[in-house]
Amino acid sequence: MTRSAAAKATEAADALLTWLRRQPPPVFPPARGGPPEAALTPPEAGATDAPLRADAPGADAAGPPAAPVAAAQRVDHAPVAPASAPPAAADTVGESGAGAPLRLAHTDWLHHRLVVAGPAAALAAFQAAAAGAGVIPWHLDLDRIEEDCFHLLVAPPPPQQRTLSLAGARIVAGQLRDAVARRHDLAVSRVGHSQACPFDLHALVPVPEKILRRGPDDPASHAWLWAHWGTTQELRHVTAETTGTGLERRRQSAAPGPEMRLSFWSADWSPWRALAQIATSFPALRFDLRPSYDAS
Repeated sequence: MTRSAAAKATEAADALLTWLRRQPPPVFPPARGGPPEAALTPPEAGATDAPLRADAPGADAAGPPAAPVAAAQRVDHAPVAPASAPPAAADTVGESGAGAPLRLAHTDWLHHRLVVAGPAAALAAFQAAAAGAGVIPWHLDLDRIEEDCFHLLVAPPPPQQRTLSLAGARIVAGQLRDAVARRHDLAVSRVGHSQACPFDLHALVPVPEKILRRGPDDPASHAWLWAHWGTTQELRHVTAETTGTGLERRRQSAAPGPEMRLSFWSADWSPWRALAQIATSFPALRFDLRPSYDAS
């Protein structure tokens, strides 16, 4: 298989896996004389990104929303509420069972601009500390991912009907598992080596190994990210900006010393808790975080 064919196969598997994650969990008939079996949920349920077309070649499940985020109430230097209302009851809980993080059923990606200003030496130290791979090196339960995909293929939610045999579903589920493993291993291998992301929250406020071992779908993982980052996923499409809006240019000209300007997308909320910790570690710097609702 050529490299191009392998890449197309991986893209197709990624697109199919994204489609599977968006399907309602299968409902199995109750066993005779007993309660119904618990419905299985697909991997990363409740943590999907913007809609992805399964027929789009090279579609990236980790991309930003296809359309601008609807405007919420504008706030400065404060957590940003998601454009869509949070669930009435929190769907995840921490190890103590209290203080569940707010994670929406369908991720609302919010665009932000961050300006970091201060003395040149302090700013250079921050830039060095903040650069990383932009990836959370989770431990994935590949067996569970394969089994969940298999059950969705053999028992699709109504009105869909099964089109694969049991053997075919097992083969496809195994192929999906392999695609996820390859993609995840490639991403994790960059942690500690790549500096492609100029504002990596895991580099600045690292997720502990005991949390990483729980995986991205565990309630304790959600609770830790909410408590320490203020958002429950890694930032997406982090970019160091060289030009800005007129307002940003006026702020830059009025501010003493050099500045670093960043833009990024965050899941559901601003990373305000992480910024509070980062500001404590770099007291000489000023952090100005603002949502931008005109981003496309």
